[in-house]
Amino acid sequence: MAFTKSERLAQLPPYIFLEIDKKKRNLLAAGKDVINLGVGDPDLPTHRFIIDEMAKAIYDPKNHRYPFDEGVPAFRAAAAAFMLRRFGVSVDADRELITTIGSKDGIAHLPLAVINPGDVVLVPQPGYPVYATGTTFAGGRVFTMPLLESNNFLPDLQAIPEDIRRRAKLLWLNYPNNPTAATAPVEFYRRAVEMARQYNWVIANDLAYGEVYFEQAPGSILEVPGAAEVAIEFHSLSKSFNMTGWRIGWATGNAAIVAALGQVKGNVDSGQFNAIQVAGAAALEHYDHPDVKKQMAVYRARRDALHSGLGSLGWKFRKPMAGFFCWVNTPGGLPSMDLCARLLDEAHVVTVPGAGFGPAGEGYLRMALTVDENRIRQAVLRIGALKWASMR
Repeated sequence: MAFTKSERLAQLPPYIFLEIDKKKRNLLAAGKDVINLGVGDPDLPTHRFIIDEMAKAIYDPKNHRYPFDEGVPAFRAAAAAFMLRRFGVSVDADRELITTIGSKDGIAHLPLAVINPGDVVLVPQPGYPVYATGTTFAGGRVFTMPLLESNNFLPDLQAIPEDIRRRAKLLWLNYPNNPTAATAPVEFYRRAVEMARQYNWVIANDLAYGEVYFEQAPGSILEVPGAAEVAIEFHSLSKSFNMTGWRIGWATGNAAIVAALGQVKGNVDSGQFNAIQVAGAAALEHYDHPDVKKQMAVYRARRDALHSGLGSLGWKFRKPMAGFFCWVNTPGGLPSMDLCARLLDEAHVVTVPGAGFGPAGEGYLRMALTVDENRIRQAVLRIGALKWASMR
C-alpha cells in the first residue's frame, strides 16, 4: 500500500545532521581515527555504588511488576529530600513530584497536559529540539525567543510582543543551557515568575545539567518565592550520575501541573522499571559522594584544555561555568555547517553546527566535553594543523 506519514511528522524540521553523520560513518568504516566532540553523552561509567544497588534491586521480585504510575515511593522521597538539601525547596513527594523516564519523557509530554491546539508556547533558540517538537505534536504554535550572546544567552522576555504574551500558555527555560552552556541568575528567574503570574503562563524549567558545574552551583527556579504557583521543573540523573541509558528523572512543582502531566503519562506509558528507581534513589541520597564530585574535576580539566587550546589558535568563546558543552564562536565568520563539515573532512573531528539548533544558533559550534583530556588536546592539535582554521 502507499504510505504517507502523519501531518504532524511532516511539520518537523529536516534532520540537517544527516550528511555529517554519513561522513562520520564513512570515515570510521575506512579506519580513520575520528574524535567525536558532537555527542552529548557522558563517556564516564555509571558510579559503582549505583550499580551495586541496582544489582540487589534487580533480584527483588517485588520490582518485577508494573511500576507505580507516579513512581516508586522510595525514589520520590529521595528526589524530594534532594530538592530540600540541594536547593532548600520543600516539595510534597506525593502531590508535587512524579517520576519520569528521563527528563525527555516529561518534556515531550508536558505540552499535551497544559496547552490546547493553537496556543502559543515560548521556546528558546538555540535550544533542545524537544521543546518545539512537543509543542508541534500538541498542536501548539511555537514563538521563538532568540538567545543572544549580547544578552548573556538569556531570552529577552520584555521583547515578547504584548499579543503573544497574552496568547502564550507555556514558557520553556533551560539553565545550565544546552547548547550555549549559559547559566541564569536568580534575578532572571524572578522576572520570569513575575511575568508568568501576570500573564498566566506555565513555566517549564529544564534543569537536566544542574549538577554538572565548575564554580557556583546553579539554582532552581523553585527557590524563587511564588514560583511553585506557576512552574514545573525537570530533573535528570543522566548527566549527574552518568546514567543516560538508565532513563530516570523526575518533575516537580505546582501540584496541578504535575497531576496533569501524570494523567498524560498514565495514558501513554507504564513508568520506569522499579529496580532502576531504587538504584536512582541511592544515587540521589549520595549526590555528594566523592566519586560524583570527582567527575566534576574531570570535566573542568577537559573544559580548560579545550578553552585554552582553541584560544591559542585565536578562537573565541565564553568559558562555561556549568554543563559539559562549549558554545564556540565560529572563526572568520565561516557558516557553522560549512565549518563543521570541513573539520570532519580535514581533521576528523566531529562537532555540532549551531545552525542545527535554529537560525539563532548560526555563528557557533557546539563541542561536547565527553572525550578524555588527551583526546581533546589531540583534537585541538588537528584543528591547529589546518592553516585556514588558525586565527592567530
